[in-house]
Amino acid sequence: MAFTTLLLEHPVTGAQKQAPVGVSWTVLFFCFFPPLFRGDIKWGLIMLAFWLLSAGLFSSWLVHLVFMFFYNKLYIKELLAEGYQVRSLDEAQRQRIVNHLDMRLPMHPDSATGG
Repeated sequence: MAFTTLLLEHPVTGAQKQAPVGVSWTVLFFCFFPPLFRGDIKWGLIMLAFWLLSAGLFSSWLVHLVFMFFYNKLYIKELLAEGYQVRSLDEAQRQRIVNHLDMRLPMHPDSATGG
């Protein structure tokens, strides 16, 4: 289960997105729909392709099961690559997330912790 949600903001556009951290139960139950609803077309289409290739078979649940464990991390990586930065996060929670994701989290210049 996602244990927290990051609030990310793009410093140039000001666009904000929420990104859950942890296991994605929504992907388990709804497969490719959560990425599509988040605007993550690339991963939504990749999941849809895997689902279509395995549709009608027991293995279609296996696709959901596999993606549920790493989709949220992929989504966060994509947002960070697009330039999004963490808007606000206390230091203890930031360290827990960094340890869980095994990646650096750039902080927004106007964030509550400032870095």
